[in-house]
Amino acid sequence: MAMKQKAVKVRKFDSQKGGVVGGFAGAAADALTLFEKFEQKLDEYEGDLKRSVVEMAKDWRTDKILRHLEALLLVMDKGNSFIIAGDGNVIEPDGPIVAIGSGGGFAQAAATAFYQSGKFSAKQIAEKSLKIAADLCIYTNDSITVLELR
Repeated sequence: MAMKQKAVKVRKFDSQKGGVVGGFAGAAADALTLFEKFEQKLDEYEGDLKRSVVEMAKDWRTDKILRHLEALLLVMDKGNSFIIAGDGNVIEPDGPIVAIGSGGGFAQAAATAFYQSGKFSAKQIAEKSLKIAADLCIYTNDSITVLELR
């Protein structure tokens, strides 16, 4: 049973250096705990996203409690994006399109096509791509929240 009809899986972080947004795939309670930990790292390293991500991944991998949490985090600012996994992996995506979760592959493929067309804004690409993913993947809902970095 999947019960996440209107789950909001994205959030903005207050960073000393500007805007950082994040999203998650996986268990909501686990991800929210990890988001809190990430926000502490972001504060500790004065908004340095890359360092915060690396230190977060180290803690997630080695902490007795955190290492059992089931989620995947995606965090970004205007210049960088990272995927953080519980096994300590930090992935810096190759291109400007990033997606995670059960419908992530569908969303990423659609977003890439929309992006290459040059006809849509980033917000439109996100909305259209997630709608397509929701149509194709039963675990992806169509209640979409878009956060923009300015």
